[in-house]
Amino acid sequence: MFLKIKNKMTEKATAYLSGDTRKITTYSLQTMKQRGEKISMLTAYDFSMATVIDNAGIDIILVGDSASNVMIGNATTLPITVEQMIYHGKSVMNAVKRAMVVIDMPFGSYQGNPYEAVANAVKIMKETQADCLKLEGGKEIIESIKAILNAGIPIMGHLGLMPQSINKYGSYGLRAKDESEANQLIEDVRLLQEVGCCSVVLEKIPAELAKKVASELTIPVIGIGAGSGVDGQVLVMQDMLGLNKGFSPKFLRRYANLYDVVTESVQQYVRDIKAVDFPSEEESY
Repeated sequence: MFLKIKNKMTEKATAYLSGDTRKITTYSLQTMKQRGEKISMLTAYDFSMATVIDNAGIDIILVGDSASNVMIGNATTLPITVEQMIYHGKSVMNAVKRAMVVIDMPFGSYQGNPYEAVANAVKIMKETQADCLKLEGGKEIIESIKAILNAGIPIMGHLGLMPQSINKYGSYGLRAKDESEANQLIEDVRLLQEVGCCSVVLEKIPAELAKKVASELTIPVIGIGAGSGVDGQVLVMQDMLGLNKGFSPKFLRRYANLYDVVTESVQQYVRDIKAVDFPSEEESY
């Protein structure tokens, strides 16, 4: 009798595992780097768009603190809160079946006390059930990174241009273009790998430097404005779909012009209503 119950429990466990359709993990990313397969990454902040891009085959979905800009309308990423990131993270996780989901820890949630950093990281992971967190910085936040990793939470690093430090930089210009800053970036990225980060984003740095870093690291390097010599690329979805007309950096390739498509659709909708053309008899009950 006990053996039958045990066998049924094993069957249920096996069924649960085999029914988990999410395929992309930190291990998957490592394997992709080893075999030279480039990694695709896009942001998403809501259920509908996360469903679309997950079904389209994206490898990583980043619930970025860029939601502060494109979803809330703030001038920087700084104002967004842990609670708001959790809201967007839950929305995305409700949609995703295949992609690995990474959530940005927002400004102020990890830069100070490592104990507070762990508490915030655990809160985000428990309430969203995401796969990984992303933190901006190197040696200056290394104690927080170690503490979060020790809690069993994967971390994707972020170096180069770090939007959460925009008030320190004073602009969104190219980073690590001089030797001292480039050397510091190399030191920081090696440190992130050494302590156990699963991957790192390099934003807006010289392409040759990014290529050098990617060739020396064993963990995947995702670039944004860092050339093609890295292991993958990330863009903000609203930017690459042409929903945001006010942002046109050199590194951005627009794959659609949805701003005009949506505008024209809404204008036609308004015209149809004014002309009593919508709803038609066929569209009425």
